[in-house]
Amino acid sequence: MDYVSALVPPVVMAIFFIGLVRVIVKTQGGAAKAKEDAAVDAAFAENARQAAVSKADGV
Repeated sequence: MDYVSALVPPVVMAIFFIGLVRVIVKTQGGAAKAKEDAAVDAAFAENARQAAVSKADGV
């Protein structure tokens, strides 16, 4: 029975990992993709704006 207790944790972890990958793949794209992309683009633009302002201020 030691082999069963040795194999259970890796098997359970593998099952959860496969499930996680499937969820990640299935949630890519879809209706929310444009909204998520816009949020990321806005965050990058804000970061670039703040960097330009701090550079102009000589910080």
